[in-house]
Amino acid sequence: MPDLIAQPTRIRAAGTKEKLIDEYVGRVNTGDGAVSVAHMRSPGGWEEPGQRPVFDEYTVVLRGVLRVEYEGGAIDVPAGQAVHTRPGEWIRYSSPHEDGAEYIAVCLPAFSPSTVHRDE
Repeated sequence: MPDLIAQPTRIRAAGTKEKLIDEYVGRVNTGDGAVSVAHMRSPGGWEEPGQRPVFDEYTVVLRGVLRVEYEGGAIDVPAGQAVHTRPGEWIRYSSPHEDGAEYIAVCLPAFSPSTVHRDE
């Protein structure tokens, strides 16, 4: 029988402004360590610390533009496009445009504060 996930759990986000993270699947909401699926909404001007996670992250931008900095450059990902970041590479997410960004993030294995390895 399928499991209904009736609602997400709101997760506190790292970064310069308040970003909303609603985890539908993952360590917090469903106890799943294999994958996490979260709906993110970041305001214009938000940025988080750089990080070197040990998981794959697939991000689908629904609205606005998400900037992904990496060693050697940056990619602006507009609504209707997606980006894949790989384990071990340094990245930093931000939403530099005034209208912010809304996106879905899928992490394999599931996101964990202990495996994201944020810059200090």
